[in-house]
Parts: sequence; structure tokens; C-alpha cells
Amino acid sequence: MKPIQVGLLGIGTVGSGVFNVLSRNQEEIRRRAGRGIEIACVADLDTARARAIVGENARVVGDTREVIANPEIDIVVELIGGYGIAKQLVLEAIAAGKHVVTANKALLAVHGTEIFKAAAEKGVVVAYEAAVAGGIPIIKALREGLAANQIQWVAGIINGTTNFILSEMRDKGLDFDVVLKEAQALGYAEADPTFDIEGVDAAHKATIMSAIAFGIPVQFDKAYVEGITKLSAVDIRYAEQLGYRIKLLGIAKRRQGDATKRTPDGVELRVHPALVPAKRLIANVEGAMNAVVVHGDAVGTTLYYGKGAGSEPTASAVIADLVDITRLIEADPAHRVPPLAFQSHTLREAGQELPVLPMADVVTSYYLRIRVADEAGVLAKITGILAGAGISIDAVLQREADEVGGEGSTQTDLIILTHDTREGDMDAALAQIQGLPTVLASITRIRKEELNN
Repeated sequence: MKPIQVGLLGIGTVGSGVFNVLSRNQEEIRRRAGRGIEIACVADLDTARARAIVGENARVVGDTREVIANPEIDIVVELIGGYGIAKQLVLEAIAAGKHVVTANKALLAVHGTEIFKAAAEKGVVVAYEAAVAGGIPIIKALREGLAANQIQWVAGIINGTTNFILSEMRDKGLDFDVVLKEAQALGYAEADPTFDIEGVDAAHKATIMSAIAFGIPVQFDKAYVEGITKLSAVDIRYAEQLGYRIKLLGIAKRRQGDATKRTPDGVELRVHPALVPAKRLIANVEGAMNAVVVHGDAVGTTLYYGKGAGSEPTASAVIADLVDITRLIEADPAHRVPPLAFQSHTLREAGQELPVLPMADVVTSYYLRIRVADEAGVLAKITGILAGAGISIDAVLQREADEVGGEGSTQTDLIILTHDTREGDMDAALAQIQGLPTVLASITRIRKEELNN
């Protein structure tokens, strides 16, 4: 049987990994797929570099549309990235009847609904295992392995750059700015790390997972996104003393409404730093590694761990998609796994039944660090405001004044852990507390996720 012909758009870090792994494991992949898979054509602006990678094993062109127009190409692999030309090329490939494999989480998080609709109308596949958590097969797990479950929540460390930074801050007691420079020097962070450190990259991935988990459209514009730039070494140290570690989490959670807490049914879709109990496996994921925890009603809690980026780990996911498409390339489109796990006619419309909740309606618990004057009655005023807002306190820790400000200091830190409460109620209470004359600095608020049910 003639090998499947693949066209590669972009042969940078991931593209070169795809070419190398496919070449190295060609026989193993052929045995799994049932026929050979060959990269027949590569498009890259740097044709000289591309030729140096592929040699005489594939045609190299500078125009991506030559690949799309080539009638011999069965599958187009998009590894360009971004929202712009990549979207246009993916839609053109679909229109030309090509199956598409992409690692482009930004594209799918923002334009996935449009792209999947176009693919369904044309009867082709858009596969994207590499778009979330690199080499970890979390998309396949959510779409297929956990298909029997009603997914309750998904929480993941899905950005290696920020996890490396937080691990270094904890291990070395350094502040964010210092560790960021170290991460850039080591190649873990880009020269412009904004998408990583501000949580945008993680939010793209969380958006995709939320759609698969709950059968809703991709809705990146409704995600709450908060990065790690405001985290301080002192909070990481205090969290450790309390039995927690701080991780940047992407969270998608099905929330059943509670009239007593004034919260409606819906989906929480959020990315932010969170305190996680140190005894949880995910709290011990260090360096640039990724991990995703999924809780289903039948299976309980499952953990997926591995490299979330890199040339060959990401290539592993891209090639897995190529194998899947090759196995089913002749199948009736109606018998293929739907791109977002649920059959398209059963997907909920945006905002219906399970809307993405505004952050004010999110329910979670909190770590608060409040710098206050070291005098009598301060704690009572603060706890009184929290009680008045219906916020229950789990624990209070007051640092010695000398420890906070040095010998003779007249100020101290109050550390308060709360039970679950509605974010809007916490916002209102913190506004009152911040206005107290004995509160001497901006309050630090970090959400706390127990991840235990």
C-alpha cells in the first residue's frame, strides 16, 4: 500500500523533531499505522536550513501554498504557530480536502470552533494532540480513555517555563525577576516571555481541555488569566511552612449551582497561581515538567505527567496524530472520534446550559497575606470583616514583627487561610480590609486548591 504523504509547514524545533523521529522509528510506526508515513514536502522560509535537515528525503519549498496545492499530499502538518497566517493556511488545507495536524494551541483556543466546523463540512480530520502538554497524551485521554465519565474537573501544570521559575524560586529563595533572567539564560524562557509568565499560554491549553471535558465550544475570551509576575519569594516560603506549594494551574471545573452561596451552574475556566497541598503528586512536579490531573465520576482522580515541550516530546504527539489519521483515513467521517469528544450535534452552544462563569461566581479558598501595624485589635477587625462577608477562616498565622521588619519593627504579616467562598464576596471583603488604617501595604491574595475530590 502506498505510504501516506505528509506536507510539513515549518521545520523549526518541533518540525525537525517530527522529521527525525519519523525517520528513526519508521518501521515501528508503519507496523502500528498499517502503512508507511512519509514527509514528502517541507515548506519553510529558510529553505537552506530546511534542506540541511531533510537532505534528499523530501522536497523543500519556500511557499506553504505549494504544499497545500499538491494533490499527492494527504495530511498537512501546521507547525508555524500564532493566530494569523496559520489560521488561513489551516482553513485552505481543509478546503483542499487535506487532513490537518497542528500543535497550535493559540489558534485552536481562539478559532477552534470555526476550524472544526469547516473540517466537519469537508469530511476531514483536524488532530491536535501536541497542542496541549507536549508529549503527554492528555487529549486522547480526555476524548477517548475517559469517555465513560462525567468529567468533574481538570487541573494542570501546563506551562513548563512558569513551573521552572516557581521551582527555582522555592528551591533558592529568590524573587521572580532574578529567576526569570536565569530561565532566559538557560533557554527555558523566551526573550519575550509574556505569553508564558502572564498565563496566556496555559489559558490557551486550559480552554481546549475545558471544551473536550464538558462538551462546550472553545471560549478563550471568557477565561480568567493571571500570571506569576506578582508572586514573591516570601509567599512561596510561607506556603511551604503551611504545607503547600505554589503552582500556576490551568483549571476547568464543572460547577453545580448553590443557591445559599448565590452561585449558578456553569464552568469555571481559569489560570492563576494556586496553593496546592505538598502531599498531592502534582505539587511535586518540578522544573519544566508538565502534569494534568483529571477527576471523573467513575474513574476518580487520574494523573498524566511528562515533558510538556521540546522537539521530540512534541513530535511524539504530532506523529501519534499522523498514525491515528492513517489508520482511519478511509473510514466514514461519522465513525471518527469527534474533535471535541462529543458528537457535533450534541455540543452545547456558547452560554447555554453550562456557561463559563465570571470570576466573581467562582468558588474556591484563599491564602491572604496582610501587612499590618503590630498593635492590639488589628486581627479582630480583619476577622470581623471576613465573618461579616460570610467567609470562614481555616487558619491564622501571625509572624513575629522582628522576623518581618527586623529588630524593633512595628509591623507584621498576618497569614490567613480561608475555607471555600465566592470570589465576589472575597473581593468585597478585601476592599474593606484594604481601607483599614492599620493595613500598611497591598494585600496579597492567592487562591488555594485542595484537588481532593
